[in-house]
Amino acid sequence: MPVFIDETRRLFTIHTKHTTYQMTVGKYGHLLHLYYGKKLAFHDAPDSCGSDVEPSEIAPDLRYLLTFYDRGFSGNPYDAGTDRTYSMDALPQEYPCFGTGDYRSTALQIRNADGTASCDLRYKSARILDEKYSIPGMPAIYSDIPREAAAEANADECCRKDCPETDNGGQKKPAQPPAQTLEVILEDKASGVEVTLLYGVLSDSDVITRAARIRNTGADTIYVEKAASCCLDFLYGEFDLIHFHGRHGMERQFSRTPLSHAEQILQSRRGASSHQQNPFFILASNDAGETNGDCYGFQLLYSGNFKGEASVDQYKQTRALLGISDELFSWKLMPGEAFDTPEAALCCSNAGFGALSEEYHRLIRRHVCRGYWRDRRRPVLINSWEAAYFDFDADKLVRIAKQASELGVEMLVLDDGWFGKRDSDTSGLGDWYVNEEKLGSTLKAVSEQVNALGMKFGLWIEPEMVSEDSDLYRAHPDWAFVIPGRKPVRGRDQLVLDFSRKEVVDHILEQICAVISAANVSYIKMDMNRHLSDIYSLTAREQNQGATLHRYVLGVYDFLERLQARFPELLIEGCAGGGGRFDAGMLYYTPQIWCSDNSDAIERLRIQYGTSFGYPISAVGSHVSAVPNHQTGRRTDIVTRGVVAMAGTFGYELDLNLISEEEKEIVRRQIRDYIKYSDLIREGRYFRLSSPMENEEYTAWEFSSEDGAEALLNLIKTGAHCNSPVEYVKLCGLDPNGWYRLTETLSTQNGRGERSAGNKVLEDEQTLYPGSALMAAGLPVPWMNGEYQAWQVYLKRV
Repeated sequence: MPVFIDETRRLFTIHTKHTTYQMTVGKYGHLLHLYYGKKLAFHDAPDSCGSDVEPSEIAPDLRYLLTFYDRGFSGNPYDAGTDRTYSMDALPQEYPCFGTGDYRSTALQIRNADGTASCDLRYKSARILDEKYSIPGMPAIYSDIPREAAAEANADECCRKDCPETDNGGQKKPAQPPAQTLEVILEDKASGVEVTLLYGVLSDSDVITRAARIRNTGADTIYVEKAASCCLDFLYGEFDLIHFHGRHGMERQFSRTPLSHAEQILQSRRGASSHQQNPFFILASNDAGETNGDCYGFQLLYSGNFKGEASVDQYKQTRALLGISDELFSWKLMPGEAFDTPEAALCCSNAGFGALSEEYHRLIRRHVCRGYWRDRRRPVLINSWEAAYFDFDADKLVRIAKQASELGVEMLVLDDGWFGKRDSDTSGLGDWYVNEEKLGSTLKAVSEQVNALGMKFGLWIEPEMVSEDSDLYRAHPDWAFVIPGRKPVRGRDQLVLDFSRKEVVDHILEQICAVISAANVSYIKMDMNRHLSDIYSLTAREQNQGATLHRYVLGVYDFLERLQARFPELLIEGCAGGGGRFDAGMLYYTPQIWCSDNSDAIERLRIQYGTSFGYPISAVGSHVSAVPNHQTGRRTDIVTRGVVAMAGTFGYELDLNLISEEEKEIVRRQIRDYIKYSDLIREGRYFRLSSPMENEEYTAWEFSSEDGAEALLNLIKTGAHCNSPVEYVKLCGLDPNGWYRLTETLSTQNGRGERSAGNKVLEDEQTLYPGSALMAAGLPVPWMNGEYQAWQVYLKRV
């Protein structure tokens, strides 16, 4: 079993495939953290242990790691009496509270009925559930693994007598549950606050999930002012903080800084997880790299305001927290009511960033994304936005679709401008009825013509927004976020609808569902093109406006949940000005997200690199766009744009009628290749072979199958120099005992699709290469004349 409770020693141990997590109850009832790291072995219990559990199930007792000293200016609980060595200001905790003498950043802050801020949580009880918990109205990691498969996934490589997967005779135990939950209940008797800490573990994953449920069991109303989803205390160690900052059009930029005694805060105040920060960060040992070193991942399944905190305390201990931002947050809890935090997913790797990313990739693909499209290849699409913007009618759309279908594109997506009075971005939002006058046709007729070409049909929507010049706003101005007596802040000439109100969500949902039903819509791109301000909900009580931002996010989730329930085979792509809401919470509802509004292939190298640390390639919306690029003005070869876009769901953002015949043939080959390699790209292992933040010569990445039987090497030359030295790229994930045949796909070398005369490596594609050499010695990068050239190689084990 992955979760163990030893009530005698008041010890709680969680095992994943390769890690161990342990905590204990201190002598005054506080829940103290002991260890999270490399998996520890089980040992027979000595006779003096006094435990009443079977010897083979004795978890290692790490309470000896706790130290107790009299620390100046670190106070002590009253019930410790004259014992000055026990202080919450120095001890590692699972869920530290404000008001206990802990002056570090805490996970929970309660404002009591008398206005005081104090909560002192002590251990009450614990239990194990043979299932993964869920969270009402919010995304949560789930398990759908059969019990037998779970037992296989969780089994050790060998069955020893002292192995927890065997009985005392070394025989394999019965099948284990695919998931378990550890519930630990803490209480503050003075106020009646009860907190249930939830720890989830899946048999096929190294991730431990965290969430908290705060319940008011007292007689008075209280306010939750801060409620983190998780806290992780480290007794020792020096760490770097790795986070992913950015801006619109340049999201998730890798940043690494040493953690120090100054508190470092990553957060969004924008009502969405944001372009500027991402609710995912890593604490890594100073020596950690792609294949070595200790690193700890923190990922929040939430799409609104969040806060991540990390710092080194006065005793060189490190504390990290992640959860809903406490700014503009205050949740009123009446007696008997409860508040659930979003879920956080923790992961520990002792083998560097690559192994950490791989765990998160598998987790999101298998246990976050849901529904019809979770395990299916998504159709290659063409989006009308950069091809037509607002200037289109039915005939133009069908012309775009006809040319695209001849080249192999599988779906046309009609972007902004098809509804209401919408010829620019200054009007029409909120009026979700088809503008047939503009189309010169019904939307159903357009979709039928597209379907007749053998293509699916999709639409762009922005349901959370409203234009002041719209029928909806004129009828319901109170449905928008506007503070009474103040003029609102505009963003993109639009306001934000109050999705904390069910009647608003219901109205928009019914309008959009009617359009989808009438026009055989197979795909929806759900956008959000401004951030939130002027937070005021007419239906919220004055003293509870602090709940509006969170209720807004719950409204968005409700909209998506019901939309998917109405149309189970509908493919929904998330979007918020591109990557402004690229988080695991949205991936619970939308299996892919438009990675960035910046479609420039060279800029995308950095964007997609940072995204890959926490999110799988199958979630990344990435397309070939027009040149000169509409965001940067850069010109890159269509082959280069295609190789970069293949590190995602793949599609096109241009009018294919306007490219040359030579480029059209390249498009045909790109689509054939993408479909051929789609399983490898979507489900394969992903390796970052170089960093665009550090390597000025090239950026390389690789997809390999789980068994190492095949791989796809991708490389973009980013630097061009006279008489440059030869570069070498080392591959990963191959069979070290295998031999590989290498086939160069379409590239930009020496004319499209031809091998460079200077590249002798692949001159004979019948040559076999040893997997061990390709990983240890590498492969020489061919000479390429000019910047922004692409090289893609398919490897097949013979």
